[in-house]
Amino acid sequence: MSERDRIEDTYISEEGMADLWNVWYSELHDGHSGLTVKVNRIVESTQSEFQRIDVLETKDFGKMLVLYGSLMVCDNDNNAYNEMIAHVPLFSHPSPKQVLIIGGGDCGTLTEVMKHPEVDSCLMCELDKMVVETSRKHFPQLCVGLNDPRAKLIFQDGKKLIEETDDKFDVIILDLSDPVGPAADLFQKEFHEKVYGRLNDDGILVAQSESPFYNKKTVRSIYANLKQVFPIVRMYTCFMPIYPSGMWSFAFCSKKYDPLADFDEQRWLNLALSTQYYNAETHRGAFALPQFARDLLK
Repeated sequence: MSERDRIEDTYISEEGMADLWNVWYSELHDGHSGLTVKVNRIVESTQSEFQRIDVLETKDFGKMLVLYGSLMVCDNDNNAYNEMIAHVPLFSHPSPKQVLIIGGGDCGTLTEVMKHPEVDSCLMCELDKMVVETSRKHFPQLCVGLNDPRAKLIFQDGKKLIEETDDKFDVIILDLSDPVGPAADLFQKEFHEKVYGRLNDDGILVAQSESPFYNKKTVRSIYANLKQVFPIVRMYTCFMPIYPSGMWSFAFCSKKYDPLADFDEQRWLNLALSTQYYNAETHRGAFALPQFARDLLK
């Protein structure tokens, strides 16, 4: 075999072709900085009525779900977002029987809510049916809660549901995408006021509230609006390696209960839930904000 043939044979071998694969996913904030991950395989790419949906396979994060070009969930992020958006309010409310999730198409939040035996029913309202179908197919571990008889799934505009329903809830979770496109209205004061009206007298609202590092203007606006609606408004955070800056925030809004003073640690201990991120210490520590985040709430 000539030297040239030997080199060509090396490049067409499996190992050689892997070395030549040079596909990357990048999510940039304002086009300046962000996360870049090498893609091992494009598992699926499709277009729903509302958005593009991609599933990518990577070495560090496993499979990743990308909606409209933004990374939503992955196999290997310790499930931090879903656990923190669900367990913080549910362990702060003494009797969270009726729960509503708006958004949450990957079903991870629903699955965490269903771990609480106190919950009698959980209604999940998601706009895009294809997101749920894609998650069932590629992220079955996030969709276990769909099999719970207490769970109900409807495909509808969450804003329309809040405006039209007469039902009341103990906990409402806004598991929304970024405040652009169809989700933009769900970050406004008018919508928060309507959510307030759908909560029971001791109800709790929790909403994802973007990156306090990158999205300062948006975060200030969200919390200024919420403080005009709810008597108790607190920010808490978690570590999310796949989200911009790696630090993500949630707004805890309540008519009555404080997330620290009313945290039911004994119930957490009694349930002995299997979690990857949430525990009693992370519940408390999540409300210990760095000064730059505190300044956004003034």
